Amino acid sequence: MGVPRTPASAPVASTDVSSPVVVAVVPGSAADAAGLCAGDEIVALNGQVPRDIIEWRFLVDEAEIDVEFRRGGLDLETSVSKRAGEPLGVEVSSAVFDRVRTCDNHCEFCFIYQLPKGMRRSLYLKDDDYRLSFLYGNFTTLTRFTEADLERVVTERLSPLNVSIHATDPELRSRMLRNPRGGMSLRWLRALLDHGITVRGQIVLCPGVNDGEALDRTFADVLDRYPELESIAVVPLGLSRFNTESAMRLHTEAEANAVLDAVHDWQDVYVRVLGRRMAFAADEYYLMTGRPFPDADAYEGFGMHEDGIGMARTFELEFHGRAATPTGVQRGFFAAVDTPPPNPAAYTGLRSQTSSCGSGAAATVAPAAGGDSAGSTTTLTLSPRRDAPVGILTGEFGARVIAPLVAELGRPDVRVIPVRNEFFGGNTAVTGLMVGADITRVLAAEPAGHRYLLPDVCLSDGRFLDGLTVADLPRPVEVLPTDGLALRAALEPAR
Repeated sequence: MGVPRTPASAPVASTDVSSPVVVAVVPGSAADAAGLCAGDEIVALNGQVPRDIIEWRFLVDEAEIDVEFRRGGLDLETSVSKRAGEPLGVEVSSAVFDRVRTCDNHCEFCFIYQLPKGMRRSLYLKDDDYRLSFLYGNFTTLTRFTEADLERVVTERLSPLNVSIHATDPELRSRMLRNPRGGMSLRWLRALLDHGITVRGQIVLCPGVNDGEALDRTFADVLDRYPELESIAVVPLGLSRFNTESAMRLHTEAEANAVLDAVHDWQDVYVRVLGRRMAFAADEYYLMTGRPFPDADAYEGFGMHEDGIGMARTFELEFHGRAATPTGVQRGFFAAVDTPPPNPAAYTGLRSQTSSCGSGAAATVAPAAGGDSAGSTTTLTLSPRRDAPVGILTGEFGARVIAPLVAELGRPDVRVIPVRNEFFGGNTAVTGLMVGADITRVLAAEPAGHRYLLPDVCLSDGRFLDGLTVADLPRPVEVLPTDGLALRAALEPAR
């Protein structure tokens, strides 16, 4: 679904720099030996103020590092000696130390504008930051990209990047982005490709806007002007019940079929000219139309899995044991801007503020699930037996993929539980956007004592998008990695 990973305040100048804060130090590391502690604010490394984790990693690779830091209001210095390339042994608070470069487009299809009021402030941050594209896979429109940005990307080889194309017709692209720079900003795409930067493109298809002839023109222009693109993900417009844009509507089944026909036709063209398929349709189009998913080899290595391309086939391969390793943790939407500073206590073997740093700060520990915050009462919740009946919680689209796989097992004790997304509404049916309120509603109607499996894709640092946590749910759940291998292992009989 076309859900941008990133309305925000006015763009923040790149000179507005904050400092990274140490949240954990590895015992016995170079940072530990130099006396750095959780809570220290790093002011500079070898006299340079790092703007983001990318620069941080370059700086801490040095063998000799002079560290200027602030602790308890005091400006201090220390020196670190280690082997070049050896880890410093420090976990810092965020990926971007200066402010995230916010988006100055006003796309009528942007999912951020369709969020309900009262959610966590970070979820309303709409970024257009090439660094988050490199680090997290966010998509950037390049409307705020500059010569200085190009120089840094090329010099530091920040590749791959993900670029929202939507349309190559300058007038249409400007209109879709509601930004006069939208029509010209794809010149940066050409520049990136000229310098050998790997770029993955995306087209969010809005029915009656950039589909049909406009989509064919975009595919033709890509072949003519940007043939070096690694891939193009074609994803459907995502609408919530809070959408206020009257021109934005859902695909009809005929329109969805037309999109698949166009993608498949252009794949044939790209294969003949370029030797590869280039363009791929999101799994949702196949679910909307009831058409079968392409064979696994048609996805050419599943390079666009994170964007909803080939997820169903990948999951099937994993579930049947035909994939050696899982695709990895899928962080879900909003992860890049919503991930809070890591909790030092969560890192095994890392030293927190209770160590000998001399900060005088007392560490705080969150109560366990079911416990009383005052510490006077602890509720013990017994986990269901391993051989108890199993309910697999998933979004409505996920259920349509998983249910046939589970049916093959012939296990009457295992059922798939679709969670209708009433929180967002609209056509929101992906598992990654499930929220605690909807899962609570569904679980409340389910029997106690069963095992309930929950994919981790809908959680960020233990929280759902609506702010609830697993501990708030009315039934105990087992949180699993979002892959077929993990699900199959969880369903293995007790031994």
